[in-house]
Amino acid sequence: MSLRYHVVSIAAVLLALALGVVLGASALSGRVLGALTNDRDVLAGQVQALQGDRATVGAQLGATERLVAAGAPSTVAGVLPGRGVAVVAAPGADPGDVDAVADLITDAGGRVTGRLALTDAAVAPDQAEALRALVPRLLPAGAQLPTTTDTGTLTGSLLGALLTVRPGAVADPATAPEAATALRALADAGYVVPSEGPAPEPGELALVVAGAGADPARDATLARLAGAIDRVGAGAVLAARTGSGAVPVVRGDPALRSGLSTVDGLEGPASRVATVLALREQADGRTGVYGPAAGTFTPQPAPAGPAG
Repeated sequence: MSLRYHVVSIAAVLLALALGVVLGASALSGRVLGALTNDRDVLAGQVQALQGDRATVGAQLGATERLVAAGAPSTVAGVLPGRGVAVVAAPGADPGDVDAVADLITDAGGRVTGRLALTDAAVAPDQAEALRALVPRLLPAGAQLPTTTDTGTLTGSLLGALLTVRPGAVADPATAPEAATALRALADAGYVVPSEGPAPEPGELALVVAGAGADPARDATLARLAGAIDRVGAGAVLAARTGSGAVPVVRGDPALRSGLSTVDGLEGPASRVATVLALREQADGRTGVYGPAAGTFTPQPAPAGPAG
């Protein structure tokens, strides 16, 4: 056998081996490609089915919300007979949310004694020192501030003294001139939005409406501000849209949660109804947590006392 024979034989073997690999790979690729195509078709069908389910659920949810919104006035009717509620809008609060809940308070037999809008400076960390210095100078006669350096607590205590009054409280509420002077000073300093109307009258309850944004420092300040208003008056509710950072701050703080009711998902009619019901609950001396994230919209009945 010549060298040429061996070379040709080896070349033939290598060529056959390469051809076999190519043919085998082609067959395998075809099977893999077929399997992938089948999987893709199955997944596409599942996605289409899920999209259909989502559309159905969305339509059902929309119909439910429209039904709740239509029945909201009758649902809250008589819940707040003669109760005065001061409404405080935090930075970022949606005006539509504020208006909708204010209307429901009226439907419930209550009255909005005043509306106040805070600016971002009222909860901004870089304004804390200046606000701490201003608050004591604006405090009405007879009112007291808690012993603390926390800006949110001090600001909330001042606003509580200006906007709310606890029935049967020993201290007299702020007079109209005192409240007007203090609120004008806060507006001049850039902490509240100037109001052209008369100064708010003191209400028993307070509603603080927050927006949907989340900023840890500002959220903590707003949460403590709302908690301080709650302690001054007969009760308060902090309500906010989904995504608010202030509501979770309150719910995660046992001291705040024990006195201040919270409502999340304020963009929905069920949460707006829950806000009015929570105000009534506060008037009755009880506290709750409501909204989609809380998993309930209805305050639970107070436990029955011992038989007399």
